[in-house]
Amino acid sequence: MVKVIADLHIHSRYARACSKQLSIKKLEEFARLKGVSLLGTGDFTHAEWQKELNAELVREENGVYYTKTGFPFVCQTEISLIYSQGGRGRRIHNLVLAPSLEVVEQITDALGKRGRLDYDGRPILNIPCPEFVELLRGVDKRVEVIPAHAWTPWFSLFGSMSGFDNLQDCFQDQSKHIHAIETGLSSDPPMNWRLSQLDKINLISFSDSHSFWPWRMGRESTLLELPKLSYDALLTALRTGDGLTGTIEVKPEEGKYHYDGHRNCKVCMHPKQSREHKKICPKCKRPMTIGVLHRVEELADRPEGFVRKDGKSFWRLIPLAELLSLSIGTAVSSKKVWKQYTDLVRAFGDEMKILLDASQEQLAKAGDEKIADLIIRAREGKIEFKPGFDGEYGVPFLDGNGNGNGTQPQHDQPILEEKPKTSGQLALNQF
Repeated sequence: MVKVIADLHIHSRYARACSKQLSIKKLEEFARLKGVSLLGTGDFTHAEWQKELNAELVREENGVYYTKTGFPFVCQTEISLIYSQGGRGRRIHNLVLAPSLEVVEQITDALGKRGRLDYDGRPILNIPCPEFVELLRGVDKRVEVIPAHAWTPWFSLFGSMSGFDNLQDCFQDQSKHIHAIETGLSSDPPMNWRLSQLDKINLISFSDSHSFWPWRMGRESTLLELPKLSYDALLTALRTGDGLTGTIEVKPEEGKYHYDGHRNCKVCMHPKQSREHKKICPKCKRPMTIGVLHRVEELADRPEGFVRKDGKSFWRLIPLAELLSLSIGTAVSSKKVWKQYTDLVRAFGDEMKILLDASQEQLAKAGDEKIADLIIRAREGKIEFKPGFDGEYGVPFLDGNGNGNGTQPQHDQPILEEKPKTSGQLALNQF
């Protein structure tokens, strides 16, 4: 069996709000640091990104594409569907996996007849979800459609602002072809287990990374054990659950939409509080953004703590760079954080081995006692967060009173310039 850590929700530099330095080479380089062993290509409908995929992915084997140095990718994109149904506007994002670059060309041709694909790596199309699934399956029945970040308020299956209360209502007669959903940063498997309508749906997690930095890529990923690394084996795991062994999650409280609130007013509320305020911001008197926890409680038909009999294992982790930022008291993008990050990765091989496997004694020997303690506490779920809300990431703190070092991880800043090589830094190509 081949053990795989997969992140199949990635973007290119051609998608809106994504790093302009994104490339296949950068994705591979940082995936190796992270410990992710299979990536999605991202944005396969964009013509310029297709050129890079064809140039950089030099070998194909069983529907998996390899770089010159042997790192595997599968064809993947995200499509935004904006349309009207049931008297209201719907905005649903879907992941799409394809078995080959030849099928990608056919998908691009079919979707190109329905709208422009050249302006964004994540194009917007006016196609209802059932029609979208039927259209892509008409190209090739091995194309897989997966509702992306299924609970996010603005662009998702169950989103409070434009989604549905039931998967069946969204995909209608094509629901039989929806086998998995991406749970997103602000929810985890136990939250989804509370909905009986999802009992036959496989729960998967990916990063939706807009850059290649290791606190982004792989922060959520899916663990697989496959008979061989092939598209068909991956598809079987996603469709049946056989070979899908678990997921890596960030704590839902760290996600940007876990609680209800108003970002501009700095108002953050648990669903119980927001219901008392009738979902209205007490400062500006406008409707608040209703977060994922609230939506789960609205749609759940089971109590909190319910465990699905066939539920897969999961690990709630905090990216290593964020833990180092918390320990040192500097931004996640700082040179001090990056120096300690690369020292630890050099000692253990990759970040996942550090977060999942390394003992406290080994970590202390390679770093220091404080960092070792933080990593173990994070692994055991003992680091709490002030929950994220209305587009703001959750903030970690170190004690039960919410007192930490006052540093919030800054997720969107680059770590280094393109040519670092300053004293005390390790060149990335040393790994």
